[in-house]
Amino acid sequence: MRSSRRATRPSSPMGCAIGFLLPPILVPNVEDMDELAKHVKTMFYITAGVATFLFILVIFVFQERPKLPPTLAQASARSMPPEDYSYVASILRLLRNKPFVLLIVSYGLNVGCYYAVGTLLNRMIIERYPGEEVNAGRIGLTIVVAGMVGSLICGIWLDRTKTYKQTTLAVYIMTLVGMIIYTATLDQGLLWVVFITAGCLGFFMTGYLPLGFEFAAELTYPESEGTSSGLLNCSAQVFGIIFTICQGKIIDNFGTLAGNIFLCVFLLIGSVMTGLIKSDLRRQNANRLAKEEVSGEGR
Repeated sequence: MRSSRRATRPSSPMGCAIGFLLPPILVPNVEDMDELAKHVKTMFYITAGVATFLFILVIFVFQERPKLPPTLAQASARSMPPEDYSYVASILRLLRNKPFVLLIVSYGLNVGCYYAVGTLLNRMIIERYPGEEVNAGRIGLTIVVAGMVGSLICGIWLDRTKTYKQTTLAVYIMTLVGMIIYTATLDQGLLWVVFITAGCLGFFMTGYLPLGFEFAAELTYPESEGTSSGLLNCSAQVFGIIFTICQGKIIDNFGTLAGNIFLCVFLLIGSVMTGLIKSDLRRQNANRLAKEEVSGEGR
């Protein structure tokens, strides 16, 4: 994919949107456990079928990489001899990169909150609005669809301006603001307001996902983007598990409001950490230097 379009990829949020929409439809809230088990089994069969189809596509259709490097930076990275590359050594180098370590933690905090909200959304909605299981799924869909729009808009802005830190920080802060507004309106008894505030939250929270990957690629060049994105995903999964368990316990003992405040605190911490990241845009500098060399040779 061309460098001018990398930050606008909507595939991951689209998958999340389908994940929010279909389960409440495929598995309705019924009292009969046998019927419920039948619906769950059907959903699992569908999931397994789709996963198997995609697995076959990856094996027989997908290329390992494009024949021609999409950017000058990638061309430079490919010129590195294979014997000079070690996966473990690459990870160790990344973990010594202080700006990237800050991004790993701040990304994990943000996406971990996103996972916790998505996992516990049905519970939070039904607690305040009994019998609204389908609407809980629709609210989740609203969060992700709004996030897809946010990803697209933020990605276009990022590709045109190359303001990686500024854009990432602004979206992070707006995620915190969106979480505060969503928390304040959840207990008001107006479901349509929750749809709006949840959409605003999703616009920035889901919109942050591609920004984090692109910022990481800039900070870690010429290391493999797969390695840096893998570390970000690992951080997100770890924080997601921790936040989901902790918020669930807090909701059990203190209520939904306290659970959401818990997430707001960590989003605030993540915003501060993002502000402390040094914006060392190595990939952009490599592309610029390569273009200057090509221009110099052309003269």
